Amino acid sequence: MPGHRLLLAVLLAPVLLAITGGSAALRAQYEGFADGLAAYDAGDYAETVRIWRRLAERGDPVAQVALAGLHRSGEGVPRDLGAAARLYRAATEQGNADAQLNLARLYLAGTGVPRERVEAYKWLALAAAQGRGWAERRRAELAGELTMDELAEAERQRRAFSRD
Repeated sequence: MPGHRLLLAVLLAPVLLAITGGSAALRAQYEGFADGLAAYDAGDYAETVRIWRRLAERGDPVAQVALAGLHRSGEGVPRDLGAAARLYRAATEQGNADAQLNLARLYLAGTGVPRERVEAYKWLALAAAQGRGWAERRRAELAGELTMDELAEAERQRRAFSRD
């Protein structure tokens, strides 16, 4: 699926950085992710899920985002937007901008989570602060749709999350 290949290509950038310059433990973690990516490219989604689930359960935010993408598409697992949202949330707790962006999209659409614009704004603002241009543009659009009270609450939540 072209959209997922793009997602995986975006995810591969930190993998390459980690393999070439990270600690031995970090390299081992991302080499495991790369094994899952190779299985994905070979069309072996069950193996991809097995590898990335193991990493995700250990708290790897990149694997959590990738596994969430599989849950969104139904590749190798039943399509489960609630599971995707839970995985994205786990990765957002570690500051992963891709997870923040994707969780915001789910909140905007009300897929896998209730439709909640204040929550979506918070995640868009956090992703935008990490340089995600689409998140910044959508955050600015959404700001114009929110009431002043909603915007103030979203900003309060964003600041509270940033301090944690």
